[in-house]
Amino acid sequence: MTDYTLTGSPIAPVPLGPSPTRVIYSAAHVVADPFSDRDPSGPAAIDWERTMAFRHYLAGLGLGIAEAMDTAQRGMGLDWPGALELIRRTKADLPQALVANGCGTDHLDPKEARSLDDVRRAYFDQVEAIQGVGGRLILMASRALVRVARGPEDYIRVYGDVLASCDQPVILHWLGEMFDPTLAGYWGAQDFEGALETALAVIKQNASKVDGIKISLLDKDKEIAMRRRLPAEVKMYTGDDFNYPELIEGDEQGFSHALLGIFDPLAAAAAQAVNQLGQGDARRFRETLDPTVPLARLIFRAPTQHYKTGVVFLAWLNGFQDHFIMLNGAQAMRPLPYFTEVFRLADGCGLLRDPEMAVARMKRLLALYGV
Repeated sequence: MTDYTLTGSPIAPVPLGPSPTRVIYSAAHVVADPFSDRDPSGPAAIDWERTMAFRHYLAGLGLGIAEAMDTAQRGMGLDWPGALELIRRTKADLPQALVANGCGTDHLDPKEARSLDDVRRAYFDQVEAIQGVGGRLILMASRALVRVARGPEDYIRVYGDVLASCDQPVILHWLGEMFDPTLAGYWGAQDFEGALETALAVIKQNASKVDGIKISLLDKDKEIAMRRRLPAEVKMYTGDDFNYPELIEGDEQGFSHALLGIFDPLAAAAAQAVNQLGQGDARRFRETLDPTVPLARLIFRAPTQHYKTGVVFLAWLNGFQDHFIMLNGAQAMRPLPYFTEVFRLADGCGLLRDPEMAVARMKRLLALYGV
C-alpha cells in the first residue's frame, strides 16, 4: 500500500479537423444495464441510453465508430441479435457519422458448422441484415470457418463469395489468436508467412471490394510487412494496441490508419494527436500518444481478450456510465492491482477527464476490496 497524488492535466477534447490525415476508428464498448434480472451468462442486457451517448461523444470528436466489434464484447456477452440491434440504433442515431459494423458468423455455433456452405450462409445472413439498414461492413474472422476449412483455398473461395455480395468496399479483420484462441490457424496456416500470402491473395483477387484490412496481431513488424505489400488503393488499419503511435506516424514507405479498441478510452488523445500530425507536427503527435502506450500495454496484457474490462473501467472513472458492471460479468476478469495501475497510468497521461470524480470512484472500488 502506498500513497498516490494525481499528477496529470486532463486533455481537452478537441474534434478532428476537416479532412484528417488519417482515418481513425474507435472500436466502442457497450454499457450494461446493472438493474436487469437477466443472468450475466444469458442474452445481453444493455443500457441503451448510455451506450448511445458514448457513441455521440466519439462522433463529436470526429472519430469513426467501429460498431459491434470485440470491444463491444461481441461473442463474449453480446450475441448476434444484440449486435444487430446495436448496429441499427447507431445508424438511426448517427446517420451521418463514419461507422463500420462488425459482420461475422457468430450466430452459427462452430460445432454445428459442417461445410463451407454453412459458413457462407452465415456470412450472407449478416451481410444482408447490416446492408439492409444501410450499414458499412467490417468482415470479421469466423470461428466456424476455422473449424471446417481444409486449407488456404477454402478461405479464398469463401471470402471471394462473401465479398461479391457486399454492396460497397469493406474492411477485413485479421484477428490474432491472442484475442481469440479459437482463431489459431486462420487463413489456413499455422505460420505468419503462410497466412499472409492467403490474406493478400484474398485482397488482390477482390481489390475493388476491399477498403482496407485491420490487422490485430500485436506485432508491428508483421503489420509493416503486410502494409508494404498491399495494393495502393487498399488501406492498412492498425489494430496493434501496443505500437500504434509508430504505425500511424509511418515511415518513408507508408503509414497505417487506425481501428483500435484502445481509442475508446484514448479518444480525446487520439483526436488531438491526429490533428497535430495533420499540422505537420510529428513531434507533438508522438508527445501526445507515446505516453499512452504503457497504459495500452497494461490494458491489453495477457490474457488479451479481457482488455474490455480495462476499457469499461476507464469509462466508469470518466463518468460515461454510473457503474462498473459489464456484460457476462467481465468486470471480474482482472485483479485489483491491474485497476490501481490503470488509474495511475491514465492520470499520468491526462486521460482522467474529471480527476475529482475519478478519485471518488477509485476510492469506492477500493472499498469493495476491503481497502
